Amino acid sequence: MSPDVDLTAQPIGPLRDRLLALDSRLFHFAATRNWPAAEPVLPRLSRSANHGVLWFATAAAMAASRTPRARRAAARGLASLALASATINTLGKRSVRRTRPLLDPVPRVRQLKRQPITTSFPSGHSASAAAFATGVALESPAWGAVVAPVAWSVALSRVYTGVHFPSDVLAGAALGAGAAFAVRGLVPTRAQIVPPARPRAQVPALPDGEGLIMVANTASGTADRVRALHDGLPLAEIVECEPALVRAELEKAAARATVLGVCGGDGTVNTAAEIALRHDVPLAVLPGGTLNHFAHDLGVEGTRDLTRAVQRGEAVRVDAGRFVCGDHEGVFVNACSLGVYPELVRERERWSKRVGGWPAGVLGALRVLRADRHPLEAGFGGRSRPLWLLFVGNGTYHRMGLTPGRRTDLADGRFDVRVVHGGRRPALRLLAAVLAGPLTRSPAHAAVQVGRLHLSGVAPGTLLAYDGEVTEVEGEVTLEKLPEGLTVYRPLREN
Repeated sequence: MSPDVDLTAQPIGPLRDRLLALDSRLFHFAATRNWPAAEPVLPRLSRSANHGVLWFATAAAMAASRTPRARRAAARGLASLALASATINTLGKRSVRRTRPLLDPVPRVRQLKRQPITTSFPSGHSASAAAFATGVALESPAWGAVVAPVAWSVALSRVYTGVHFPSDVLAGAALGAGAAFAVRGLVPTRAQIVPPARPRAQVPALPDGEGLIMVANTASGTADRVRALHDGLPLAEIVECEPALVRAELEKAAARATVLGVCGGDGTVNTAAEIALRHDVPLAVLPGGTLNHFAHDLGVEGTRDLTRAVQRGEAVRVDAGRFVCGDHEGVFVNACSLGVYPELVRERERWSKRVGGWPAGVLGALRVLRADRHPLEAGFGGRSRPLWLLFVGNGTYHRMGLTPGRRTDLADGRFDVRVVHGGRRPALRLLAAVLAGPLTRSPAHAAVQVGRLHLSGVAPGTLLAYDGEVTEVEGEVTLEKLPEGLTVYRPLREN
């Protein structure tokens, strides 16, 4: 025997041949087997998954449920699908030039009317199905359980209709699942970023809700959530009212309640937080508006979360922010800002009743950025500066590229200050600040974390937005922390 022969390499060829032979036998077995229940379903399901149409429709249906977790799961599923499809089309199909199976053993009634013309390995349909289902499940196991049988059926249909070998489907599914985990590595799921359960607060446990008065803003579409809350906490008092009466009802509730509850968007929650601080009562927040940043960052996404926290007496202390301008002051739990954003808020409110919340936000942004204006002049850090935007977050916001920022610690004692410098082309500068993501400095913007901020030389009539509300300020404006000033119910992670 020649000394140049590598004995370890010899079995590779025979092993590959055996695997391919097994793959062909499995395909032939599936093709010749009678599948009476599959004939009217699997070919149609396979066609519906062409170009991801089935998964886009599924994502739309999930988003229509209007629950934050479902919307995040749908977005994650589509992002995973996009990565899997890109990988399949750029690397997978071009790396292995495997021909499609022969259709001779496949009954004609099963065969697709239009046969694929691309190479067989790996299965793009299976990759997309696995990517979408895995991405959804990583964000929402409940929705994942709904989507998984459909995804499995799509993968199975590719063998059933004779367009793929079983190994094509398995490889595609593995690649799709890997794409979903890769997306999770880039953008962690909400469950991976759990707000710290500190500092814990001593609050009463209300097993049946007695002592909780929940004031619900009817303009926020809260009826379903309020009914669900009453099912879990039957002795809680529910007060539903129009926006104009929310403050008065919250004031009356805070004067006699053991726990003050509020259901609505961030503006309604802001009012409740200010009243809870003044009356020194714990707050129970049930998200119910278009934007619910505070509740979601707190870890309360719906009725089930809040009900569990109230029944068990689980709560934490969180920071609040306060701005003072002369005799005028206000409280914020999310953020306040000066510059173009307050103008955007006013434009959004102006159009929201006509076209809806999200379209109004887009329209407002376009109108604000196209308007001919001068940057805001404000003094801080010892000198006056031109600014397009000054954002002050109550707590540090973590940003990941273009995805929305969120806070993981609501009691860190810091303001997250983001500045977009004045100059030409405000739209480009604002976009550059968004694209910079977690970077703290760029030619367009800067970021710093501080415990207190003082502004001077603010022009009369300057708009300041706080938690979706807008007011006018001028002269000296001071922003300060109220550390751990607000006690809020939230479910705590089990040890």
